[in-house]
Amino acid sequence: MFNRTGKPKKHYQKVANFFSKMSKDEFLELNNHTKISFMYQGVTFTVYSEKEGIERIFPFDLFPRIITQREWEKIERGLVQRITALNLFLHDIYHDKKILKDRVIPYDLVLESPHYNKEMINLEPPGGVYTHVSGIDIIRHKDGEFYVLEDNLRSPSGVSYVLSNRSTMKKVLPNIFFHYEVSSVSDYPQQLLAMLKSVAPEGVDEPTCVVLTPGIYNSAYYEHTFLAHNMGVELVEGRDMFVDNNFVYMKTIYGPQKVDVIYRRVDDSFLDPLVFKPESLLGVPGIMAAYRAGNVTIVNAPGTGVADDKAIYAYVPQMIRYYLKEEPVLNNVPTYICDIEEDFNYVMDNMEKLVIKPVDESGGYGILIGAMATKEEIETYKNKIRRNRRKYIAQPIMTLSTHPTFIEESGKFEPRHIDLRTFLLYGKDFKYPLKGGLTRVALKKGSLIVNSSQGGGSKDTWVME
Repeated sequence: MFNRTGKPKKHYQKVANFFSKMSKDEFLELNNHTKISFMYQGVTFTVYSEKEGIERIFPFDLFPRIITQREWEKIERGLVQRITALNLFLHDIYHDKKILKDRVIPYDLVLESPHYNKEMINLEPPGGVYTHVSGIDIIRHKDGEFYVLEDNLRSPSGVSYVLSNRSTMKKVLPNIFFHYEVSSVSDYPQQLLAMLKSVAPEGVDEPTCVVLTPGIYNSAYYEHTFLAHNMGVELVEGRDMFVDNNFVYMKTIYGPQKVDVIYRRVDDSFLDPLVFKPESLLGVPGIMAAYRAGNVTIVNAPGTGVADDKAIYAYVPQMIRYYLKEEPVLNNVPTYICDIEEDFNYVMDNMEKLVIKPVDESGGYGILIGAMATKEEIETYKNKIRRNRRKYIAQPIMTLSTHPTFIEESGKFEPRHIDLRTFLLYGKDFKYPLKGGLTRVALKKGSLIVNSSQGGGSKDTWVME
């Protein structure tokens, strides 16, 4: 936000002046109005680690993050390039496996991923698309460059908070918001619906689309209801649907209605008890047979999780060069794969300089930040890695950029680390990068963990027109 002389950059000057003229009491009153607005909208999330499983209001900071058009153009080009390559990668590893045969990526690393789904081998998804909805996490390092931190390609959450943040900002701070030419995010639900329709099974002109939720106890249930409501489609649970003769139907008061496209927010392993976990009550028996018959589209496609495995992430730049013959637009964070002997030895010798992550977890769980860990914690983690080297990767501790954030305990603005979760829709002849995304804030002083489940909050993200 600030230049080298400590003054606000040009695109931040209006908003900085606005807040500087506000008294503390005026700001606190505004902040309370914002909380009430979020409460009335039901903008909540659930923390599984708390025994009570209490829903919480998602913390929101009124000071927006501003991204210039020039900065955004590079991010957008990089996102489209990355998702294009990842889709080609997924098609390749479930068909010809050329990238593995050419030894660009180790065979075992892909085929031993817990998310490599053998049900997808030689299966052609409608429209040829696997990762219809992606959430790519980006950070800005102290060198000023943007880096991709993670690719979330299964059921990335957070876009409902982007829209709720924007709606609240317009209501609470209209005087400053409308002084800027900010890119709109409000058409995301309509774009999502258009994308879903673009990948409908062949021959279906007016597809019926639904959102499949695990139910009210899921941490992202608010988002499931928000998206279904704003797209004008049904929100269903597994028990609301059935399969007959390889077609999927939902139960309605008017009788069975055929379903053509399912935006599922249920993990692969729970989708179909006849194929995956037999004890699952969240999925629909027979849905994979209907999918294989080409009678229904599942979004995102089963098996996409192999591409957001954090060990596979390390090879995305090679994928881009291999499939697209281009240099990556966005940087990767250097990554050490503990399953590789040389990398393993480096990680064992340098854990205090590294962030260690499980390859298959999300929400900031299971991460060890070496510089903040005790000797006992490091030794415990080393033993975990030795027992299952495939499960862990390590990265240098990147200095996330900071942004002024109001801290209630001190009653003033303080710098806090931020990242940016971006959202990209990818359908048949359809690409839509949401201009903005969810700026996540680590509210704890010095923390690098921005996830809401770990005490993080969010900001509205303004991309300038």
